[in-house]
Amino acid sequence: MEDFRKMIDDLSPHLAYLTLYFQGEPFLNKHFADMVRYAKKQRIYVATSTNGHFLDEETAKSVIRCGLDRLIISIDGTNQETYEKYRRGGNLETVKQGIRNITDEKKRLRVNHPFLELQFLVTRFNEGQAEAIKSFAKEVKADKLTFKSAQVYSFEEGNPMIPLAEKYSRYRQMPGGQWQIKNKLPNRCHRLWHAPVITWDAKVVPCCFDKDAVYIMGNLQEKSFREIWKSPEYRAFRKKVFSERKEINICTNCTEGLR
Repeated sequence: MEDFRKMIDDLSPHLAYLTLYFQGEPFLNKHFADMVRYAKKQRIYVATSTNGHFLDEETAKSVIRCGLDRLIISIDGTNQETYEKYRRGGNLETVKQGIRNITDEKKRLRVNHPFLELQFLVTRFNEGQAEAIKSFAKEVKADKLTFKSAQVYSFEEGNPMIPLAEKYSRYRQMPGGQWQIKNKLPNRCHRLWHAPVITWDAKVVPCCFDKDAVYIMGNLQEKSFREIWKSPEYRAFRKKVFSERKEINICTNCTEGLR
């Protein structure tokens, strides 16, 4: 918490939107509610995303009382068979109950926060359940339902995860049988100016597509964010995006500019 407070104090003059998640599960952090409260005192909008397995009644109360602004819950199937194709070891009923715990508590306290977004990651296994998930979202009075395209790492020869319906896919099959990403990868990216990521161990990376923290711009335990943001390393990375974005591996599977 001490490190977190220092980061927020450093960033708060320029920070409008804080996303408290990256590659982990935020509700495993016992200080989560305290982190939200501290950011809210600095008048920062706070969002998070969860797999939905830890939203028991007490956690639901804590989520609402701490002032969280936006809560994204992943629900990637409408029956257990399809759900666990992607969420290995997950339990769909646990997630559904967690969603209801949030909406029931919002109703009990007569509040509109957090804005509740259900996120449905579309794969070949669940793409036929679009109408069913819409019905569920309406039933639980979610504020928004988002269909998210799945990222796969080996797509050139095809992948069983890729949906057959192209509207749900980041990829398309070419006449020769090979697959490619639909995005044409223009040499630009607005994420570089508004969406850097700070990892659990204080590394600063360009965006959330750097899932393994390969492109480390600096560490907040060693330098201020301002020093890192204006560093030669960060400037060089931005310059490369403007000239050779397709050569940066975290960009080749990115949804920025996807049509």
